[in-house]
Parts: sequence; structure tokens; C-alpha cells
Amino acid sequence: MKGNELKPHIGIFGRRNYGKSSLINLITGQNIAIVSDTAGTTTDPVKKTMEIKGVGPVVWIDTAGVDDEGQLGLMRTEKSYEALKHVDLALIVFTNNSFGNIEEKLIANCSDLKIPFVLVYSKSDVYVPDELLIQQIEKRYGTIVLQISTHNTESQNLLLDTIRTALPETAYTPKSLLGKIINPGETILLVTPIDSSAPEGRMILPQVQTIRDILDNECIAVVCKENHLEQHLKQMSPKPSLVVTDSQVFKQVSQIVPDDIALTSFSIVLAHAKGLFYEYIEGTPTLDDLCDGDHILMLESCTHKASCEDIGRVKLPNLIRKYSGRDITFEHVSGLTALDRPITDYRMVIQCGGCVVTPKQLANRLQGALNAGVPVSNYGLAIAYMTGIFDRAIKVFKQK
Repeated sequence: MKGNELKPHIGIFGRRNYGKSSLINLITGQNIAIVSDTAGTTTDPVKKTMEIKGVGPVVWIDTAGVDDEGQLGLMRTEKSYEALKHVDLALIVFTNNSFGNIEEKLIANCSDLKIPFVLVYSKSDVYVPDELLIQQIEKRYGTIVLQISTHNTESQNLLLDTIRTALPETAYTPKSLLGKIINPGETILLVTPIDSSAPEGRMILPQVQTIRDILDNECIAVVCKENHLEQHLKQMSPKPSLVVTDSQVFKQVSQIVPDDIALTSFSIVLAHAKGLFYEYIEGTPTLDDLCDGDHILMLESCTHKASCEDIGRVKLPNLIRKYSGRDITFEHVSGLTALDRPITDYRMVIQCGGCVVTPKQLANRLQGALNAGVPVSNYGLAIAYMTGIFDRAIKVFKQK
């Protein structure tokens, strides 16, 4: 139910041949990453999932050296810095008493992205640490420097203890999707259309996550398709305290569900749980101010084969063009891929629910737009706004 991308991510960063791969092998107790005296052995981020006692499963990311050279080396370096945006905790590795601009840049990037970091002096058995340098670094950044030897098994325990302390609890304690707006024993009705964009033989992840969350909160989940909704509502006793619908049938469902029953969508539920909810609310009315020639960036957290009924690539862009009456250009970026152009080229950014990414990854994904003053919205909120049910769709969250 919970894929790798939803687990906390811990990245290891530093220069080439500084012991990053040896470090990840030490932590996992396995030969995950290739270790060599040849600088630049790690060429792309390497991921490995393992369990940390007291935290649960986490994803480790071993990255290429950020001091790589040449055209290919610069591409590897960019990949490493891009990986920094996806982690909940960064281990910044240095050795041989070399600490300079590169390490300072990594720390500065962590600060900008609000990512906690741990400083690790590796190969301490080979290069005796200069205690004065270590003290200066610790004083400057207000943190300790872990002195690690990958040949010392005690180093593994020291690292894991430090990571347990440094990793934000919010990274591994999932936030309930509906916990603050539903009460035990209540019935929640879910409206789930089945069309060509639905995965064969199963439900989409936001629907599955919502059902599990309802059950975890000791409530009753009832599921139906939109064409059965009206008849089913007449038969339900007691009536549901909340209806959650797929955004693409928002208008149809809102006309059927009485005003005394709270209504929202799966995408809006995720938007509230993942953070940036109020930034979305503030940015969504930009849909009223679009002009001919504007570019809108559509961000999809997952990668999938688009169909003619795809919500993000077909239905929502068509709805925006019809609503605004403007000639709008839409660009789509899937996964956590870096953008090809400056974020300021876009009039606004519209993000999917983000069911397959962590809250930190989602926040970092949108932070550039927020910093640049580019309005952000969410699939469900945008659809609710253009169908005239925006206030109703967010009311259940604003009341809590």
C-alpha cells in the first residue's frame, strides 16, 4: 500500500572518492554501492530501502561526487544536487581534513530547502581528523561532526543513532488524510469513476489510501460509481457525514449530494494532508486572470501512459481553456524531473494530488514557484473553482 517513494529519503552527498559508497554499505550492512579508489565510480543516484529500528523503512540515496569534472561530470553533479531536493535528511561527507566551498554549498542548499543535515568525517582511520578544524566546523554550524571509520562496526550504531535523532518525526509518522475531520463510527461515501485512465483491475492510489485512512480512523467506507450515487444516497441510513469524489465528476456529484453533507475530492484531501493547502487556496483564483499566450505548468508526481480521458493532460487543460476563454499553452512534467525552463516563464503551476511523493518532496517541488511569486494550485482545487463549488469543497477543512 505504501510505495518506496512515500518512505523517508536519506541522501549521502560529498566529493568523489570521499567514502560515500562505503558509508551506505556500512549503514545497510550490504554491498549496495560499488566501492573503488577510482574517483567518479558512482555515476547516478543509487537507491536502497532498509529498516531503521524506531523509524521504519527508509530509502537511502548514494549520489555521485559533487566535484565531478567535464561535461558528463557536470551532468552527474546536477543529478546529485537535484537528489538533494528529494530527501528528508542529508549526510554531508568530507575527509582528509578538506572542508571548503563544496561542503559549504551543500550546507547552504540544505538550509535553503529546510533540510536537516548531518556532517560526517569519513575514513577517520586513514586520515586522522584535525581536531581544531572539527571544532571550528562544529562551532560554525552548531552541530557535531561524526568521525566514522567504515571498518569499525561501532560506527554503524553511531550513525544510526544520530540519524534517528536528526530525521524529522514528520518524515516517518504519516499524517492521517481525514483524521481531523471524521469521527469514529461515521460513514464516508467515496465516488470513484471507472474510465480508460483507471488502472486495469484496481483502483487508483488516492482512492486506496483514502479507504485505508477511513478504516484506520474506525469509520465505515462505502464506495460507488457516479452513476449509482443518486439512488444509493436515497437508500443510505444513516446518511454519510462526508462524500469524497474524484475531481473529474465534481460538478455532477455536487448537484446530487445535499448541501447538508460535506463534500470534497480525493485530490483536495491529499492537498490538505501533504501541506501547502493554503498556498493552493491563495493561488487558485489566478484562473480568473489568465491571458492569451500564458503558459501553465502541470506537475504530475507519477509517470503513467496518458489516455484520451487523462485528467491532467486532457480534461483539466480543456476545462481551463473553456473557463478562461484564452489561448493557453500547457506543459507537463512527470515525476520529480527537473524543469527545462525558468519557473518564472509560467503564469501558474497546477500540481496533482501527489499520492506517490513525500510531503517534503512535494514542498521542495513547489518551493521555487512560491519563492518566485508564481501562483500554485492543485488539480482538485482548480476543478472545484471552475465548477463553482470551491468554497464548499474546502469548507470541511477550514472548519477544523
